[in-house]
Amino acid sequence: MFELLFVHPWWAYRAGRLTLASAWPRWLLLVAIVLACVAIVVSLQRRRHLGLPRLLLLGGLQATLAILLLCLLWRPSLNVERVRDRQNVLSIVVDNSVSMMQHDNADEKSPSRLQIAIDALKRGPLAELGKTFELRFFAFDKTLTPVANLESLPAPGNQSRIGDALRSVMQTAASVPMAGIVLLSDGADNGHTLSETDLRELAAYGVPVHAVGVGPERNDNDLELQAIDVPTSAAPNAIVTAEVSVGYSKSATVRLRVYDADALLASRELKLIAKSSSDTGPGFVSTERIEFPSKEAGVRDLRFTLDALDGERNTINNSRRVVLNVPGTRRNILYVEGEPRWEYKFIRRAIEGEHSLRLASVVRTTQNKFYRQGVTSGDELSDGLPTTAKELFAYDALVIGSYEAVALSQAQHQLLKEFVDKRGGGVLMLAARNGLGDGGWGSTPLAETLPTHLNPKRASEFTQTPVKAALTAYGLDATAMRFDSDPVRNAEQWQSLPDLANYQTLGALKPGAVVLLDAIPASAKSDKKREPLLVWQRYGRGSTFELATASTQRWQMLLPVEDQRHEMFWRQLMHALADQAPQAASLSAGRTVFNDESSVQLTAQIRDSNFDPVADAKVEVLVTPEQGSAYVRALQPAIDGKGGYTTMLDAASSGLYRVEMTAHTNKDQVLTASTAFRRDDKVVEYFDSYQHRAVLERLAKETQGRFWRVDQLASLAQAIPYTKSGIVERQIFDLWNIPLVFLMLLALKVGEWLLRLKRGTL
Repeated sequence: MFELLFVHPWWAYRAGRLTLASAWPRWLLLVAIVLACVAIVVSLQRRRHLGLPRLLLLGGLQATLAILLLCLLWRPSLNVERVRDRQNVLSIVVDNSVSMMQHDNADEKSPSRLQIAIDALKRGPLAELGKTFELRFFAFDKTLTPVANLESLPAPGNQSRIGDALRSVMQTAASVPMAGIVLLSDGADNGHTLSETDLRELAAYGVPVHAVGVGPERNDNDLELQAIDVPTSAAPNAIVTAEVSVGYSKSATVRLRVYDADALLASRELKLIAKSSSDTGPGFVSTERIEFPSKEAGVRDLRFTLDALDGERNTINNSRRVVLNVPGTRRNILYVEGEPRWEYKFIRRAIEGEHSLRLASVVRTTQNKFYRQGVTSGDELSDGLPTTAKELFAYDALVIGSYEAVALSQAQHQLLKEFVDKRGGGVLMLAARNGLGDGGWGSTPLAETLPTHLNPKRASEFTQTPVKAALTAYGLDATAMRFDSDPVRNAEQWQSLPDLANYQTLGALKPGAVVLLDAIPASAKSDKKREPLLVWQRYGRGSTFELATASTQRWQMLLPVEDQRHEMFWRQLMHALADQAPQAASLSAGRTVFNDESSVQLTAQIRDSNFDPVADAKVEVLVTPEQGSAYVRALQPAIDGKGGYTTMLDAASSGLYRVEMTAHTNKDQVLTASTAFRRDDKVVEYFDSYQHRAVLERLAKETQGRFWRVDQLASLAQAIPYTKSGIVERQIFDLWNIPLVFLMLLALKVGEWLLRLKRGTL
């Protein structure tokens, strides 16, 4: 119907430019239109008896007719650029990855996504395109493969790299006139080759990409483990919290399980609720938490799984694997007290059963005399707090109790700040008669690292005021504040703790401070009057805590013997204090699933006993794959000379890879570290397997092409020839003689005639 009225195809009008082909000046057309309109107005002045509404209607019909006739005298035309027949190449690029082989209907005998797209292309546009272009066919997954036709596609591959495939095809445009590319794909670019930079590079070739979207834009009756956020390492026998993002298409109740190889570590029931409508992507996404034990030192080969829904076809995306390193290194904590007190005794007792922590303590009994516990040699802490970086930096964390600041030298104070900033250790300041602001710590270099502004003047802020510990919103999420994995039961456990006996004012919070516990006066009638009790913040490479009470031992003394909440609090707090402190030698590798990617980068950091970077160490790793023989690889120093070392490993086979590092420094130090990573093949294509229409539309827009649905391909052969890419010719189509123009002239004149006939003015 469109071509019946307009003669030329719709795509010619869409791509073309309207112009006036007559040599007469255009200003003359404007003058003629004005004169014609004036003449019509003058002629209508003599027919005022018709009334203003009818005069306006009659004048509008006559003016429109006059303007249309005058425009036709100036020869309206359509300038179109169209490819020359049989002189250009059109590339048909087919996504031949596993996701395109999926059957989106319950019937496994139904055609796959790829077959649906090929059939739609063959039913009409392919033959028509062959009359205009030289067709070249390509299939791609991880690499691009030329094929003779759509029937000779290779076996499906395990990854989609759309950007790389298009770039390879476009590079041939320098030697052949390429008019465009037809891309058949679901848009699941799991090779991450369509970044903003990639899109700009593809657009620079000047070859339009016509993207044909295949597959449903939303997977029904499907669950997917979209992402898992787990710490890279954990202390032995600690409780690890993982955040799991679950994609789902409808409300359901499912069970999430965590395995270490085949051993079940944890299980949790998830209630997934579809709260609002969603027509694309995974439908809905819920982020859930699950806790599990890290167990003994070693490598945890974790597998997270979701039970399948009834009738769910794609269950491979219900499972993901990650690696958790549990190093056997024992964390060292130094506890300094200026006087014997109850808090010291009960803290030591709480930590004694935690084998992954060593609490070395020194208590000043009299002037220049110290009582030491937990030391490994007779020389350790013999003079109290260490005076050199080598001695102090051997610890991962530092606890300072009732110890006045004036008892330390200026060099020691500067060393404490460097312990946090440079070494990356954790510092916990405890409330006490000579602690925090009352101990004069507000005017020391360490005060800069603390999360609150301590009073620099010595004031009596430590008072015997009964208070109750209460979790804050941040404390609810903190692993160190967790007595129970269930948030409701955990809050109840905190509420039932006995009151604390004293409290010390901390001062105003700094911008980066995070309050984990509040103190509520026991005499307060409501919990609105809160003061910070436990505060934390990051500083430099380390972190600092302040605890504004010295009476947590009441939780042990006033609770039954079997109640372990006091011990749990201090063990978890000490782990939070020490576990994040970097070691002198560290090794890391990508922990994600390496689907068909054989290269993985290893990164090491080497520092000496003063935690200064070592740029000339000899660093080697022993790589032990799950399949195959172990091999040794040397790491090369990074260019910046800041103690970094890197190498690329070839993870040729799937499975778990264990890596042990040995570093020899020029000071005859031998440092070790370990890590692990996993490569899983043939997995990634089953994730995000819906049609990524937004990706395909953006790709087509950036390259001046179009996005097509499979049911729109009948118009493909008509649209593609109108392009500016390849060898094109300019065509000028006259528009004065199209049927629509004559129908408009006839309609205008008939309209005027009917209006006059009704008034009897003919």
